[in-house]
Amino acid sequence: MNQWVSIIALTAWLVLALSAYRTHQVEGRTTLVFVLGWISIFFLTVAVFTLMSPTG
Repeated sequence: MNQWVSIIALTAWLVLALSAYRTHQVEGRTTLVFVLGWISIFFLTVAVFTLMSPTG
C-alpha cells in the first residue's frame, strides 16, 4: 500500500513541476526532456532499492 502512495505522490510532484515549467513558458521539448530525466531517476532509484531489499 505504501508503494502506491509513493508512486501517486511522485506523479503529483511531476505534474507540479510540469505546471511550473509551463507557467514560465519553457518549451515543450525542454519540459519533456526534464520529465523523462526525472522518470528515469525514479525508476533507477526503485531498481536500486529493490535489488538492495532483503526480500528482493
